Amino acid sequence: MEKNKTLRLRLCSWLLAAAVCLSLSGIAACGRDNSQPEAGNRQEAAGEQENAGGDEAAEERESAGGDQTAGEQENAGGDEADAFEISDLAGEPSDYSKEENWMKIPEITHDVDTFYLYPTSYLDESEDAKPICGIDNENMRARARLIYENQATVYEESTNVFAPFYRQSNIFAVANFEPEELEEYQKGEQRTDVYAALDYYFENYNQGRPFIIAGHSQGSIMTKIVLGEYMKAHPDYYERMVAAYPIGISITKGWLEGHPHLKFAQGADDTGVIVSWNTEGKGNKGQKNLVVEPEAISINPINWKLDGTYAGFEENLGSRILNEETGSYEIVKGLADAQVDTERGVVICTTEDVEYAPAAWFGPESLHSHDYDYYYENLRENVKARVEAYLKQL
Repeated sequence: MEKNKTLRLRLCSWLLAAAVCLSLSGIAACGRDNSQPEAGNRQEAAGEQENAGGDEAAEERESAGGDQTAGEQENAGGDEADAFEISDLAGEPSDYSKEENWMKIPEITHDVDTFYLYPTSYLDESEDAKPICGIDNENMRARARLIYENQATVYEESTNVFAPFYRQSNIFAVANFEPEELEEYQKGEQRTDVYAALDYYFENYNQGRPFIIAGHSQGSIMTKIVLGEYMKAHPDYYERMVAAYPIGISITKGWLEGHPHLKFAQGADDTGVIVSWNTEGKGNKGQKNLVVEPEAISINPINWKLDGTYAGFEENLGSRILNEETGSYEIVKGLADAQVDTERGVVICTTEDVEYAPAAWFGPESLHSHDYDYYYENLRENVKARVEAYLKQL
């Protein structure tokens, strides 16, 4: 296990950095790569329409769940969803007709797709760095590929995984932002690229298949923006959504109240829902964590419950850890437990002898960089369960 610890430390360093960007902001720095390709303009920041759900929708959000499919949920929005359009895109989108702007275009072997958005992979402390990198920045692309292996492979057994490259915020450019400020900042060229990639995916690759949208950290901020705005503007796409996995950010009760077309998961196999959590140790109680907001909701990634029911180490089907000696990943059992702290809205893990995320940003015991790998096998099985549940409804 000692060698696995060493590998976890290495993995933590880049995954963590990726995580950091998720809620940070500080030095205006990003890369030497300033290219800003071109994109469409079908989007608009969704402001006013989010109160359309009324008190009933608010009560539903308070319970944080439901059994509805995405299509059934969409009907709650009425004609407003049909009329909603997106505009005010920043800059020109990247060209997703170019295969080099996709990290992954899979062979189609499944009935369901996953659209995956990687976490922060752009880190540049140089004096001439820019706050948002170009899509062709090689350092960003190389780190994104590593993270894909650690995270997105969990979706490959049950789905065809599509993963675009997209322009990203530099971790050192956003280190002091509050969560709402950061989310607004992500609606710049980053949103332009993600929406352009989604447009191209749905128009050229999806072929009408059901899909999952997933991410981590900065990628989950983008997923959250997509759920709140892009899917509201495209109800025909949204009704085919099996589930969304914006892991490693906060989905809050208030945000759900403001987006009545969305629902948080209640169990292991409901569909058309949001599945999310943030992982911490007990020592983070009462501490500031940049990815944890008031009224956050987390689901237990072992037993898929929203309450405080404890899931022990023996219930964890396996964590996926990089072996430094062999250079390959291994499934390690008994590494992590999980229990939802319903007051703080996080998942508490009591694993020991672990490298935590940087305390200055995430508190003394954040396991942000382990949101995926600690619960890898349980998540893999959960994706399979939701896909099977969705397909049975067809």
